[in-house]
Amino acid sequence: MKKLLALSLATVFSYSAWADVNYSLSITEPEHHVGNVSVEFPLSAQSHLDIKLPAWRTGRYEILNLANGVRYFDAKDEDGKVLKWEKINASTWRVHLNEPTSVNIDYQIYANELGKRARHIDDSHAFIDASGFFMFSESFRQEPVTVNLDVPKAWRSVSGMENAGSKHRFKAADYDVLVDSPIETGINDFYTFTAGGREYELVIWGEGNYDVDLMLTDLKKLVETGNVIWDSYPYERYVFMVHATSGAGGATEHLNSTIIQRPRNRFGSRDDYLAFISTAAHEFIHTWNVKAYRPEGLMPYDYTNMNFDKLLWIAEGSTSYFEDHLLVRSGISTTDEFFKTLTKTVNRHLATPGREVQSASETSFDKWINQGGDHARNYGTNIYLEGALISMALDIDLLDKSQGKQSYRDVHRALYNNYKMPHGFTADNVKTILKDLTKRDYSNWWADNVDSPAAIDFDELLGKVGLLHKRPVGAKPQASIDSFAKNTGGLLTLTHVRRGGAAWQAGLTTNDKIVAVNKKHVDKDLKASLETFTAGDKVSIDFIRRDRLQTTMLTLSEGFDKGKTIVANAEANDQQMALFKAWMGVDHPNKTK
Repeated sequence: MKKLLALSLATVFSYSAWADVNYSLSITEPEHHVGNVSVEFPLSAQSHLDIKLPAWRTGRYEILNLANGVRYFDAKDEDGKVLKWEKINASTWRVHLNEPTSVNIDYQIYANELGKRARHIDDSHAFIDASGFFMFSESFRQEPVTVNLDVPKAWRSVSGMENAGSKHRFKAADYDVLVDSPIETGINDFYTFTAGGREYELVIWGEGNYDVDLMLTDLKKLVETGNVIWDSYPYERYVFMVHATSGAGGATEHLNSTIIQRPRNRFGSRDDYLAFISTAAHEFIHTWNVKAYRPEGLMPYDYTNMNFDKLLWIAEGSTSYFEDHLLVRSGISTTDEFFKTLTKTVNRHLATPGREVQSASETSFDKWINQGGDHARNYGTNIYLEGALISMALDIDLLDKSQGKQSYRDVHRALYNNYKMPHGFTADNVKTILKDLTKRDYSNWWADNVDSPAAIDFDELLGKVGLLHKRPVGAKPQASIDSFAKNTGGLLTLTHVRRGGAAWQAGLTTNDKIVAVNKKHVDKDLKASLETFTAGDKVSIDFIRRDRLQTTMLTLSEGFDKGKTIVANAEANDQQMALFKAWMGVDHPNKTK
């Protein structure tokens, strides 16, 4: 009897080792944003099967509580008999099994969260990120999966996954591939092109002021720049998904695709278009950095818990840093446009008091719990901003010390070659790469710039590549209270009070409503009310807090009507211009003058 039982169990586990997990999504009432999901799990001999819906999605390091959209959960065995189940936490349903059986799950999903890029259904399309739609079991996470869509007849379905015999059916090697391969299905425009022997697709949902021909031209230029950093491409086919929306914006990288969302009227101007193509570059770089190699703390993804790591500044910040390089090298953007973007990044960093408090490693680890708003700006920073500038500082240091022969691109090339999935890399791995590359120990540099708040001397750093960070000619000094405010019903409400600044020292804080300066009513523009004053003047500020009028004295600080800008140094020498060429891949602007 024991032998027969052992043989039976061996057969069960042998079967489950290769059986597919089959998903079906039926969209019959898209105008109500709901879909019906069915999942067929293979034969299981366990006493129970825990079935989960992710609590977050890849590319967004934030718990989203995606299980809140599930209703009408039901479980049956292979004969259609109802199985007992219970929900044991926010994202897990435990199905009890009396005997070995396959398990069939049905539930309704509510999908009306377009901006989260996890799930959305309406009468024109559905955006399907598996994180927001499809439950999984750790027992079958490594098994092949199929997805079948029942959607309106006129809809087109596109995904980075392979088609599985029909236009609305897809297959993937396992659940992890499914999660990283969203589906765009609906009424959309579809375009294809080839570059470097690889296939590319562009699918656009929504009307907008975009120029498709320009998008296709520049996307082709962009994807041909992969070899600027890496030795090979990790895909043979790539899908750009674009949503022209009524307000939602953002983007997310995936295994061999990306989803980019912008308001439908935010494609036309040059600035808006550059924002779009920069986003495309960012997500394209993620195909390597994060999707082909990523920090150890993200390996493997734990879909129902926070995945902490101190290197998210590399995953996101370095990606932000490289995006401008690829745009310049491909000729999509000019050096002047690059200088404009870099100016915004540097000035934003310098205007963030939190850069003196929180290091890149700390903000990386705390990404999951970091809050926004005034406190975050005064006492924290973020992985994108800080990571991009630390990447630049390291890049220019490498270039400078090697006379342009070594760069930060070499570091990422080594990460790709040595730490491909499923391996993750650590801070020690990066420091080892740096030492192997340069024969120098970067431990002290790392301690000063990554594990401690970085204090970057931008004049010195940018000077090495022939750039200046200076105030524009004609910039005029003006009095300031070191705060930002917005008009709220005729009153100016403070939205940010810079730590240590004039308003801060006077005891003002966010949400205080400024009424008057020296008893003169402040209407719409705080700057206009300060035009007759100079730095050092003491003024009275009448403000409302907790619905009571109060007064404080404030000493005005010095500001300027124009911020500093990054420009090419007209007197750059040959060494600086050569280093600029090694850095950006194009000539210094003064080279041809």
